[in-house]
Amino acid sequence: MAICDFNMIFTYVIAGWEGVAHDSMVLMDAVLDLTKKFSLPPPDKYYLVDAAYTHTRGFMAPYRNVRYWLGDFRSGGRPTSKEEVFNHMHAKLRNVIERSFGVLKARFAILKRMAPYSFPTQRDIVIACMTLHNYIRKESISDPLFQQYNDENVLSEMNIKSENDMPEVEGGNLVERGKLDVGFREKSLLWDEIDYQDIHIWRVKDKPNQEVVAG
Repeated sequence: MAICDFNMIFTYVIAGWEGVAHDSMVLMDAVLDLTKKFSLPPPDKYYLVDAAYTHTRGFMAPYRNVRYWLGDFRSGGRPTSKEEVFNHMHAKLRNVIERSFGVLKARFAILKRMAPYSFPTQRDIVIACMTLHNYIRKESISDPLFQQYNDENVLSEMNIKSENDMPEVEGGNLVERGKLDVGFREKSLLWDEIDYQDIHIWRVKDKPNQEVVAG
């Protein structure tokens, strides 16, 4: 699970859950376990989350069974209902997390197909890649990948989906969001804490025979 800001910088990451773990379970564990230092947003702010999460206080999810992905609106025309208007605005804002992961995976091909290293090594590779991603962004290094994905209209491979795919969202990703009109939208694991480049990262301690997934 990862959180990023609107500058495509990852601000919170949990790496090490098995690939079959549901996104909402990972989030719930982070929220309930105070040792993981997950920051809940103030009352007037929200995390923009995908459909894999529940719409609740502090976490704004899109309408289900309504067009959502930007590719759907590009091919199917403008929104035709208040729910579609909301989903379209939501998708345009949350697209930054898709673009952030687009940069990350384009730069570090190993994240698309992890080599058969030990579990701790796989986990640390994910963390190291995200740390380098933040360093490049924060140091304002002229970077063609960031330049390519800076365009808000860029659709990453994660974003090219149809509305029928919406319940199967690839995700585990949240975007920090400030005030937004919501008139349309009414532990058993042991962890190590690491701080790299102002990114707050938690990683599951060594658990053999489990696959690490980025995102």
